[in-house]
Amino acid sequence: MTVGSFFIGFLAGICSVGLYLYLAKRANPSPQRMRGYLDLIPSLTEDQKKKLEGIREVFLPKVAQIRKDLRGKRRILAELLFSDAMDKQAITQKMEKITALQIRLEEEVIDHILEEKMLLTPEQQGQFYQIIIDQFRSGGLGVHGVGGRWEKQKE
Repeated sequence: MTVGSFFIGFLAGICSVGLYLYLAKRANPSPQRMRGYLDLIPSLTEDQKKKLEGIREVFLPKVAQIRKDLRGKRRILAELLFSDAMDKQAITQKMEKITALQIRLEEEVIDHILEEKMLLTPEQQGQFYQIIIDQFRSGGLGVHGVGGRWEKQKE
């Protein structure tokens, strides 16, 4: 074996590993790059991706605001729970407001899933179904910030 042959083989090996890592990263986007579960479906067309971005431009700010409101109300609830003068009525009212926001968030997510589903082919809908089922099994729809495996991976 000559030095030149060894060098060519060595470079080919490095290129192969690099290509494998690149393809693996594209096929399995990290949670930081993901904006939604459809990012896990590699067969989306450019037209589907463009329509999806339009849907997300409306959905993501809407749910971000709901989550912000939830955090604020939960902070107030914590203050009420641990204040010296316990006000059961105020605690109950705050809890009801939190529950109403949680329901609103869930409705927005469900509407979003149904809207996204309409963009997909039957095969892609099957993949989307499996993604959603996997998320429900692991505790929620984590990519939208409510638990699930993406939240657990970030910790």
